[in-house]
Amino acid sequence: SKMTVKAVKMPCTSANVYTKVPDGGWGWTVAFAFFVVEALTYGIIKSFGVFFNDLMESFDETNSRISWIISICVFVQTFTAPLSTVLSNRFGHRLVVMAGGLLVSTGMVIASFARSVVDMYVTIGIVSGLGYCLSFLPTVTILSQYFEKRRSLVTAVASTGECFAVFSFAPAITALKEQIGWRYSMLSVGVLQLGITVCGSLLRPIVIREQEEVKAQPPEESPETKYMLENEQTCTSIESIDSGVDITTSPSNVPGKTKAEPKSEEPKQHGQNPVENKSTPPAPKTKLLDFSVMRDYSFICYAFFGLFATLGFFAPSLYIIPLSRSLGIGKDHSAYILSGMAIAEVFGRIFAGWVLNKKPIRKIYIELICVILLSVALVAFPFASGFWGLMICSVYFGFMLGTVAGTHIPLLAEDDVVGIERMSSAAGVYVFIQSLAGLAGPPLAGVLVDTTKNYSSAFYSCAAGMVLGAVFLALVRPCKTGLCHQQQQQQQQVEESTAGPPPELPDDFIDMDIGKAENSGKGSDSV
Repeated sequence: SKMTVKAVKMPCTSANVYTKVPDGGWGWTVAFAFFVVEALTYGIIKSFGVFFNDLMESFDETNSRISWIISICVFVQTFTAPLSTVLSNRFGHRLVVMAGGLLVSTGMVIASFARSVVDMYVTIGIVSGLGYCLSFLPTVTILSQYFEKRRSLVTAVASTGECFAVFSFAPAITALKEQIGWRYSMLSVGVLQLGITVCGSLLRPIVIREQEEVKAQPPEESPETKYMLENEQTCTSIESIDSGVDITTSPSNVPGKTKAEPKSEEPKQHGQNPVENKSTPPAPKTKLLDFSVMRDYSFICYAFFGLFATLGFFAPSLYIIPLSRSLGIGKDHSAYILSGMAIAEVFGRIFAGWVLNKKPIRKIYIELICVILLSVALVAFPFASGFWGLMICSVYFGFMLGTVAGTHIPLLAEDDVVGIERMSSAAGVYVFIQSLAGLAGPPLAGVLVDTTKNYSSAFYSCAAGMVLGAVFLALVRPCKTGLCHQQQQQQQQVEESTAGPPPELPDDFIDMDIGKAENSGKGSDSV
């Protein structure tokens, strides 16, 4: 059946109604909106390292205390993910993302007037962090609903927005600081982030309403066959009142006017207007937040993967510039290293989306390979020396980071994890669990740097977390196939042992019932 779209009057405010997942259409607009939202959320977070040394000098603070700004921001962003899911299910994705854009911009603008690092904790950490959560998660969720066959590729390409942002924002903000200072540069970034509100207005909701097809009526069975099937299905005597079979049913009385005749007309009535009949029953009430995914062992393992892998997502981008400065590399060249990482991440995301779009392929295993290679990249940073050594490590890390960062949330929609039906709630719970690592990761790296006086320790901590994440990711598929099947087999064995064997019926039970009925009829005639 061809895909049909319900006509709407207001293209940017009404819902799109499809008979199946469109894999395009307005979804391309949503993909563009996601690209911009990625650039103005994660792109700014990853570019925040350009303000790192300025904040240390202005507030006279240590590495660990300045790192808490991004830590609190990431923690609030991930910890409030269930709130984002609840608000999206209640008020829709559009309003939530627009409100998130206002919070992000407000927090960054106020932070430009901060007088202490504590002010930064509140403005960027709490206010903007909440806005990041309300902006990012609903956008990636609704984008996954618009695509099915090309979901991995489109999501990966659209998620390159943050890479282009890091590539362009890092040198631009660095140059802007030389002209107007870090405060007005931060103010300009906050004003730019108002674009998230515009992108939120483009997130038109989608409704998938399957069209009921008129099924061809099977050829009418012979009267004697109907009679035999009725007795076999009831497995009771025709004298029983609860048998569901009319007393008058016999090979000579079944044809024509039977009680099964009205049932044969129902498909014709449904076939006259399938859309109206399909929409007649009330739609089931959607749960605001479904925590039933926590009973799924595969999801639990995947959540622990996200928990430990988050340790390696933000710290390298945050500490690559201080590491390069400690090796005697200038400010401009340090910004180029961060930009090179961003460019490589673009290609990594596109490559991962292209590979995961191939069928048949077990996507969870491809993700595992990428996580292992990403761990190797984190270990390589401390052995780099000079500009080109750091550039090679950054490019390699950026490419592998792109393969993981652009696909780990969309993979929740795969059947190996939870599936598309429960992705909305699963994404909220998944990101919520990530919040612990988002809070502890950068400060832990900062403490190690302050203790060892060496930035290499920050990368070692990230690599350790990524290795633990790879272990849990390797357990996702076995938990889905092995443990689940074992539980089902155990339940079936218990049910079979308690139910007992089914009763055996004689082959001639129909003849026995008919003979019994005829004998009782003769007895009544003789009386």
